[in-house]
Amino acid sequence: MNLPPCPSCACEYTYEMGELIVCPECAYEWSPAEAEAAEAEAQIKDAYGTVLNNGDTVTIIKDLKVKGQALSIKVGTKVRNIRLVDGVGDHDIDCKVDGFGPMQLKSSVVKKA
Repeated sequence: MNLPPCPSCACEYTYEMGELIVCPECAYEWSPAEAEAAEAEAQIKDAYGTVLNNGDTVTIIKDLKVKGQALSIKVGTKVRNIRLVDGVGDHDIDCKVDGFGPMQLKSSVVKKA
């Protein structure tokens, strides 16, 4: 049987102990149901519920004011090669917007292209 690696230290040598999975390197214990729930929660979805992945292209669905600039990012602007991150607040997309430079966006203001 193929057991998942440890979510704490990424060790591949995990083993089962009763209903738990145990890591021999860091002694972290978790249940398989707990691991599945965390994996499902970790998915980042766009405004329409489509799962986003690193490297995707997304489209902005509403005008966004940019702090410190007079211009705003317009609806329909395409952003290529996004990276999913655990950013500040609920900003979970790291990207470079043409004409504005690098910034973080919320997944709730984009749709997968």
